[in-house]
Amino acid sequence: MILLIVAIGVVVAAGTYLLTDRSLSRSVIGLSLIGHATVLGLLVGSRDLGLAPIVAATAAAPVADPLPQALALTAIVISFSVTVFVLAMAARLSPLEVAASSPEDVEPVAPAELGEVAA
Repeated sequence: MILLIVAIGVVVAAGTYLLTDRSLSRSVIGLSLIGHATVLGLLVGSRDLGLAPIVAATAAAPVADPLPQALALTAIVISFSVTVFVLAMAARLSPLEVAASSPEDVEPVAPAELGEVAA
């Protein structure tokens, strides 16, 4: 149990580290890792093992709680939708990044050319 909690902490730390990077691909991977750690945290936090709630063999048998499983499924859907949204933003911004890093923007302009433009 402690090993799983430490593993979740490592995954969250790696996701946070990647999320703080300026690269869009690393940010997407960081968001994905944080989403996976959230699902693992929900499932580790609900370690009550029991029978499936649908099976009605005996009324006295312990039954597993379906709420953490529903929350984990919701976390998966939200993580997927945020990942798709960030990828769509990255695809939309990638031509702008290429245009902003073109060599014409970096070349220095001679002072004589500035005087001609201003006159």
